[in-house]
Amino acid sequence: MKLLVTGGCGFIGSRFVRLLLEERPTVRIVVLDKLTYAGNLANLAGVLSHPSFSFVKGDICDADSVRQALGGGVDAIVNFAAETHVDRSILDSERFLATDVLGTRVLLEAARELRSCLFLQVSTDEVYGDVRPGHSSREDDRVAPRSPYAASKASADLLVLAYAATYSVPVLITRGSNTYGPYQFPEKIIPLFITNLIDDLPVPLYGDGMHERDWLHVDDHARGILEVLERGRPGEVYNLGGGNAQRNYDVTLRLIELCGRAAKTHLQHVAERPGHDRRYSLDCSKATSLGWAPKIAFERGLRETVTWYRNNEPWWRPLKSREFAEYYRRQYATRQTL
Repeated sequence: MKLLVTGGCGFIGSRFVRLLLEERPTVRIVVLDKLTYAGNLANLAGVLSHPSFSFVKGDICDADSVRQALGGGVDAIVNFAAETHVDRSILDSERFLATDVLGTRVLLEAARELRSCLFLQVSTDEVYGDVRPGHSSREDDRVAPRSPYAASKASADLLVLAYAATYSVPVLITRGSNTYGPYQFPEKIIPLFITNLIDDLPVPLYGDGMHERDWLHVDDHARGILEVLERGRPGEVYNLGGGNAQRNYDVTLRLIELCGRAAKTHLQHVAERPGHDRRYSLDCSKATSLGWAPKIAFERGLRETVTWYRNNEPWWRPLKSREFAEYYRRQYATRQTL
């Protein structure tokens, strides 16, 4: 089997690639990645010389790059490529629409031309929007995105399903919950807070911090995507959640404790971001019916993640000293402290 993995140098994509090469020795993988700020070849350092792996630098919005990566054809395209950070989408939504929607269309056209190529779209639980207490989103719930990022991913999902209905492209969609673990770019809440705390800096928690998220370890997320790729029914959507509902405030306090700091000096409540969803929750019964279930308990995963960032400063420190420093200034320097 030969796969094209787009965005394979990113956080979840690189873990998926490493998992395949570790456990599926007959699979050949081509990674297509633009290497934006969040795409990092260092995430794949251990497999770059693997005989079943090849890399093409390119943009999924560029049909020529996609054709080059496809070479003589592939059996499946797994699309991780996306602009992903909600805060950045609020500052600049255009890039999100270009990559997440128009780029997905380019890939779908390629899959359509290959006829028998399976297309798996990696999406997010954020497409469901703010979930009311007592309810867990099912795959047939309507999408109700409330940020430019979530809207771009929901639009891509609908386009994927439209290509299945209109052109009979065999498609699958996974919608994962908040994911954490090693190699995550330090802009999301867990790696941002860990790296700030390592540097003895405060952590900027939005609003009252009572926003509830379902945390999924990246290893479990990658295995869920593989399970859907191998066992999922074409045309279907599958939720992948960790079953670890946590309030941001509680996660923050635990990170402060694990990093040996004090909430009194390091927890900084800042003004809420626009359109901030209060709660996400997924019903994952469809995915579990395939045989998948998350295995890494949140406390264990959080401890191991803190340890990884402590032991891998050469990986993350350069990332926070480049473009990220200007982004962080724009995002937090003028935000009111509560």
